[in-house]
Amino acid sequence: MKILYFTLALLFANVAISQTHQITKHNGEELDVNFIKNENGFVYYSLNGSSEEVKISKHAVSSITNKQTKQTQKVSDKIVVDSKDDYKMVTVLPQEKTIGLKQTGTFTGVSTKTKGEPPIANQNQTAMRIKSKSASNGSPFVSIIEKDGKYEAITYVY
Repeated sequence: MKILYFTLALLFANVAISQTHQITKHNGEELDVNFIKNENGFVYYSLNGSSEEVKISKHAVSSITNKQTKQTQKVSDKIVVDSKDDYKMVTVLPQEKTIGLKQTGTFTGVSTKTKGEPPIANQNQTAMRIKSKSASNGSPFVSIIEKDGKYEAITYVY
């Protein structure tokens, strides 16, 4: 009888700690995890045997599948940038929202300053130039760090 109780307890404990979700990333990688939440541009999860909360950018995650119910929740669409003409599809992300994306390169430059233009117009022209360069490199994401009229742009892919 003790062996039966022990076996049942072990069986239920195994079900309770098993991975409940599968995260599919845009680069094809699949992770078996315990899904926690999806908020503020991040997907939070924990790995097998750990209670530590891990986060990844929602832009890197394609979908989350519940293994028990086989329900799939789409998180983000994959952005494909083929040429310089696709600059409108390039997304500018803050540096902290790039977790899970792969850095592909950096480039620097001087912010656009046109006499008589308001500062917001100058920022828009600079952002458009950075997006065009990022699109020509095939990178759908870019992070811009501005300092003293100069910028550093870091490009990312899945």
